[in-house]
Amino acid sequence: MKTRFQLITALACTALVACASHSPGTPRSESRGIPNPRGQERAAGVGGAGSVGGEVRLERVTFPSEGETLVGVVYLPAGMKPGEKLPLVIVAGSWTTVKEQMAGLYARRLAEAGIPAMTFDFRFFGESGGQPRQYESPEKKIQDIQNAVRFARTLPYVDTKRLGGLGVCASAGYMAHAIARGAPLKSFATVAAWMHDARTVRSLYGGEAGVRQRLQAGEAARARYEKTGEVEYVPAHSNTDKRAAMFSPLDYYSNPSRGAVPQWDNRFTVMSWPEWLRFDALEAAPEVRVPTLFVHTDESALPDNVGRFAAAMPGPKDLFWIEGQHLDFYDREPYVTKAVAAVADHFERTLRRSAPLPSLQSSRRE
Repeated sequence: MKTRFQLITALACTALVACASHSPGTPRSESRGIPNPRGQERAAGVGGAGSVGGEVRLERVTFPSEGETLVGVVYLPAGMKPGEKLPLVIVAGSWTTVKEQMAGLYARRLAEAGIPAMTFDFRFFGESGGQPRQYESPEKKIQDIQNAVRFARTLPYVDTKRLGGLGVCASAGYMAHAIARGAPLKSFATVAAWMHDARTVRSLYGGEAGVRQRLQAGEAARARYEKTGEVEYVPAHSNTDKRAAMFSPLDYYSNPSRGAVPQWDNRFTVMSWPEWLRFDALEAAPEVRVPTLFVHTDESALPDNVGRFAAAMPGPKDLFWIEGQHLDFYDREPYVTKAVAAVADHFERTLRRSAPLPSLQSSRRE
């Protein structure tokens, strides 16, 4: 185990390259090889940082979800052989974000570690279809993940019995619900999981009064949208505007060299508040029976809820507790490399092996 873990760490310590843009169209896939230029730590088009690495083949894909067309990117290891059937991990990121941010970074790093990965823009975000734009709907994102899994099973190089899911931040809860509803993912991992419930929502959003104010604003915004088609927006993130969905000094969302990439629209639909605030990630736990890894830290978001989720799920689980702030795991080193190494090791064990897996119940600390 130690030797394989060290090997995966070395493989994972690689860089990003640009993901060239194409126009959406009918469901299809297009592949191309894109090398990592030497001396380039961060390539335009994909958020995040890392050390220089090798080559990953990118395949742009489109697929349907509830009447809309979603746009994604599959990251394939450069050493894939023609006709080879491999596992694939679907990667999804934080709320309000697009595939060029943390999801794309983790997908690339998994491919560089030898594990194909796919990420995509949810409905209402990025290159994918859907109105209103920037609408954060947990229910619709869960549906999109289910449809992404269905699409992934049609890819010719994918072993349909070896699909996994990686949820970063809010998508940990979305993906958990997709699994609980029957999405055929055989392995699950989270990094810096955001898993709120009704109790923790109150502590995060100003108590009962703060939650009530947002619910009322969201319900009024929805009524206005349904009557007039007008969409009310606030910033997704702001250091100065108290109406913002994230009102705090978060460098990731304000720094163009990190997460403030051109593809990300810094807006949040006010009508999103009721769905977001009423979403309960922990409800899914009793139905998650697949091997699951939680990469988390005491300084990250809601560590007690991650522990509660793990305790409530009946499937094998492994808690990998390290150090770092929540947003460090979006793009900063050495946090990303450590997280990728743990996640790649987890998927190596749970998706590549044909032998029965041991039951994982440990809580490992670095």
